[in-house]
Amino acid sequence: MRICTLRDKQIINISDCRAIGFAYDIEFDPHTGCVTALIVPGPGHLCGILGRDFEYIIPYKCVKNIGPDVILVDVCLDQIKEKCV
Repeated sequence: MRICTLRDKQIINISDCRAIGFAYDIEFDPHTGCVTALIVPGPGHLCGILGRDFEYIIPYKCVKNIGPDVILVDVCLDQIKEKCV
């Protein structure tokens, strides 16, 4: 699977059945080349025009399944929020 195909898949949290969003970036380990996290933007202010307060950093170990249209993850959203800089 290519990284660009991950951007087209919606990420769904299976613990509360809510859509988190779409991955816009990934983190990977440069030594092994393995993906370590998916990065999803948080909700925006005024339709995203005024920026975002935080983003979700979803550890790859929390990814349960990658399907043709969605990525299923099992996370607590409060624990994976990180402040945007």
